[in-house]
Amino acid sequence: MAAFEYEALEDSRTVRGVVQADSARQARSLLRDRGLVPLDVEPVRSGRSRRGGARSGRERALLLRQMSGLLRAGLPLEEVLALLVEQTDRAGVRRPLAAIRARVLEGGALSEAMSEHPSLFPPLYWRSVAAGEQAGRLESVIGRLADHADKRAALSRGVLMALVYPLLLAVLSIAVVWGLIGFVVPRVVEVFDQSRQALPPLTRSLIWISDAVASWGVVLLGALAGAIVAGALLLRRPAVRRAFDGMLLRIPLVGRVVRAHVSALFARTLAILSASGVPAVDALGTASTVIPNLRVRADLEQAAARVREGASITAAIGDLDWMPPLTRRLVAGGEQAGDLGGMLDHAAELQEADLEQTGQVLLAVLQPALILLVGLVVLYIVLAILLPVMNLSQMLG
Repeated sequence: MAAFEYEALEDSRTVRGVVQADSARQARSLLRDRGLVPLDVEPVRSGRSRRGGARSGRERALLLRQMSGLLRAGLPLEEVLALLVEQTDRAGVRRPLAAIRARVLEGGALSEAMSEHPSLFPPLYWRSVAAGEQAGRLESVIGRLADHADKRAALSRGVLMALVYPLLLAVLSIAVVWGLIGFVVPRVVEVFDQSRQALPPLTRSLIWISDAVASWGVVLLGALAGAIVAGALLLRRPAVRRAFDGMLLRIPLVGRVVRAHVSALFARTLAILSASGVPAVDALGTASTVIPNLRVRADLEQAAARVREGASITAAIGDLDWMPPLTRRLVAGGEQAGDLGGMLDHAAELQEADLEQTGQVLLAVLQPALILLVGLVVLYIVLAILLPVMNLSQMLG
């Protein structure tokens, strides 16, 4: 039985969805039985669903949690997938789920079907599912994957709060100062021009800055936008991106946030792969694919190559300067005790706690610093305006 995506009429309105049938003719017949007038019926193909996918880690986690719960309830895998297809509203998720169910009905393994839709199920997920299928622990593995997706989403939100909020505050502060200098100050300066008095150096510097902003502001904004676009295009080159990611690891405070993030993500990913029974070489290779930092990803790929040559995970990651010493020691203890997954879970929890604390410190330092900087700029503008007024009052007095 295959999956067919349809477009049909229902009470003079167009509806779209996915239906399971042996052929396109049977799919049209099923639609007519539902009171629909089929307009277009096409089989769901793997390639088409690659553009879809979960919008967030929470959406993927919810999908996996529902799958785990239904499997634990004793429902067959085909029926579980059918229920997920029916209850999913997003076409970008419903299409690949329907295609996965069709492959399973044809006799394929769930992991193989998931691997054909990497936008919805990246390698971490389908490789863990493959190990769970071999060990007969599919329900527990999918449950752990759901927990992993939830924790990864929470980790990403923590990084965004730590880095994006200060950046937005800086942009808003610059916009306010730009507005004062470019639009408010010129109107106040006209009064000084009419008085024909000698202006203090502070006021003359403000007038010079205001004239420069008024005359060249658009050019400066265009140059800034061009620099941002050029930087984004350069970062698409792997060599440039790797150098930039390596620089991020060395920036004070920001580098600590990035190191804590990638270390926690690495430990959490390797933990779930090890607990699922994935071999160490494959686990390290898969863990590298989920790391956004290209410098860290390259280091993990080299570590996977060393493990493939016979080295232990402890030896392979021993010279990674971005990985905290505590994580390396926990990995070594886990390998010696035969509980690598448990130790990695503990390491991930410690790194996530460190990430949260570092993010709070970053916010506590940057937010007052930005407010103080904006206050100094506003004080400069106010003094530059008030000094001529005070001089004029003294002359009139």
